[in-house]
Amino acid sequence: MPATKLEMHRVEKPWGRHHLGLGFADQPADADPVGEIWFKAPGDDTPDLLVKYLFTSEKLSVQVHPDDAQAHARGLPRGKDECWTLLAAEPDSTIALGTLEPMTAEQLKDAALDGSIEHKLDWKPVKPGDFFYAKSGTVHAIGAGITLIEIQQNSETTYRLYDYGRPRELHLDDGVAVSDARPFVAPPAPGRIADDRTILVNGPKFVLERWTGGDRSVTVPAGVKGWFVPVTGSGTADGVAWAAGDCLTFDGTVTLRAGADADLLFAYPGEKYV
Repeated sequence: MPATKLEMHRVEKPWGRHHLGLGFADQPADADPVGEIWFKAPGDDTPDLLVKYLFTSEKLSVQVHPDDAQAHARGLPRGKDECWTLLAAEPDSTIALGTLEPMTAEQLKDAALDGSIEHKLDWKPVKPGDFFYAKSGTVHAIGAGITLIEIQQNSETTYRLYDYGRPRELHLDDGVAVSDARPFVAPPAPGRIADDRTILVNGPKFVLERWTGGDRSVTVPAGVKGWFVPVTGSGTADGVAWAAGDCLTFDGTVTLRAGADADLLFAYPGEKYV
């Protein structure tokens, strides 16, 4: 399949924003705020990966996602590993990843019920350019004042443990059952392997690379779809024009042309980079 530019789908969220920035059109003042922009291929609702932009004005719920085995036990196609590339953040913005101390299932549930869970998470200060990979089972929450790109397994199975008193459903039993409630340790990745190529995520569910500008031919394995997510800059992929804020997919081989100022994310399902 030649390179295909995906359609944007705006998702309204109570914690979202009306002013999105980064060249995205603002949400009308009389409409609900936009929290996410998803990229979807026409007629293909279940690819392995999903790419989103997130725009936060409030903290997201304290939540957790199941792994593949836990999802399969519920008849779901996959779990949810995810990662975040920070594009903008207010000076006091934070993201919670893991708990400050190991917690038993009973301790985690009690903390969610009495609200103390918010203060038992490891809230990390964040800034533009930061990157985090949260595998399934990680108790986490994205804070206010943040714009980021999320690349994830294509699953929206989210178990809310705590939502700051907002009137939304919680999923305590399911969430506690899949939680790995302990301090967060970032999975290792090779890092920079060439002047223009850095490996950010090295499997097991997907690979994420970050590239600088320039021209290159890119090939993904048979049966695998690749995702291009331009952070900055512009260019073409097999003649299809792209710019920051777009998302493209392809299979087979694609010729990518990018200006010197381009900053690109490239993702594909797999256990390790190729």
